[in-house]
Amino acid sequence: MLDILRDRQRKLIANVHNISYIRQEYDFINNSERLIALIGSRGVGKTTLLLQYLKQFSIDEALYFTADDISIANFGIIAIVEEFYALGGRIVVIDEVHLFKDWAGHIKNIYDFMPDLTIRVSGSSMLNILMQSYDLSRRMVVKELKKLSFKEYLEIKNNITLEAYTLEEVLTNASEISFALTQKYPSLYKEFKDYLQMGCYPYFASSSSVEIYHSKLFNALEKIIYEDIPSTNKIKFENLSVFKQLMYKVLASRLPYQVKIDSLARELKISEPTLYTYLEILNKTGIFTAIYKFSAKQTKKPAKLFFKNSNILHALGKDQHIPIEIGTVRETFFVNCFSEVYYSDIGDFKVNKYIFEVGGKNKTFSQIKDVKKSYLALDIDFTSNDKKIPLWLFSFIK
Repeated sequence: MLDILRDRQRKLIANVHNISYIRQEYDFINNSERLIALIGSRGVGKTTLLLQYLKQFSIDEALYFTADDISIANFGIIAIVEEFYALGGRIVVIDEVHLFKDWAGHIKNIYDFMPDLTIRVSGSSMLNILMQSYDLSRRMVVKELKKLSFKEYLEIKNNITLEAYTLEEVLTNASEISFALTQKYPSLYKEFKDYLQMGCYPYFASSSSVEIYHSKLFNALEKIIYEDIPSTNKIKFENLSVFKQLMYKVLASRLPYQVKIDSLARELKISEPTLYTYLEILNKTGIFTAIYKFSAKQTKKPAKLFFKNSNILHALGKDQHIPIEIGTVRETFFVNCFSEVYYSDIGDFKVNKYIFEVGGKNKTFSQIKDVKKSYLALDIDFTSNDKKIPLWLFSFIK
């Protein structure tokens, strides 16, 4: 079995030798921690990053395999790793580990009984749901690999390295930064428009057309619903259709979807607690971003739902022949540039202590003219006014 896995491993590593771009999460998995889980939604590049990590080791030192391989199910993770360990192997990388039944128990045993073994696994964004039952939380360090930012997309496509900025630097120097970048890279704004349709996932580089890219993305979404969600949640197959109904309901609204939990639960014929659970699952799987209204009182009810990126919006819109509103695309991009953002009655969104109104080049300050620390996030190439910030520049925030 090991010989078969090593043959596959050699071929896979050979395929990444011509990929020169290494994402910053590489440094995290390439450290001295014994057990690291790289999580993220389908297609964000977890496998490529793990194979790049493996390039530094010999085939005798390190073993790679994917847990959704049917032969792995026959042998079992423990049996394969024990044989590899007995032959002197000391690094094991297991891809898509969540697709192996009782994976957490296997990883715990490997960790406990092979003390000098380094373990790297990848899995669904919901991997941590299953960690607690096996007390893996104190053994495993988790790192999320997210979709490509526009900055990363530019770096990959043009083989360049770009500087990142703090939010405060962007708000203070938007004019200087945006002008300098658009002068140095004249096609930047056009590439931003391309990115909004096909650039959030690394396979944009191997897709010969927007249609092919959207087809790959649509297939990934199907696998999230019918493979990843059932593998990490006790949900009956017949209930999975509710997830697609939620996705198409958000799509059909065309505007950012305003959540009314009671009426939505009735329409989907599920309870309100179940709806909250399903929304949280879609949020964790990289399909939705739930935005909550800014308030001193915490609430579990999201105010609006956005797709996790504009590529999903375009792919589903094309599949369902539903026109996409440019305003929704802009807001979808903006909210996904931040780990913490709130819906606001004043302006559109609140990030930290700042208020933002998102729009096109003709958007004015009329709605936020008397609001301190407020800014326009505009769909423009560069700015001469530090209060009017090009939308694309928010992806450069570190």
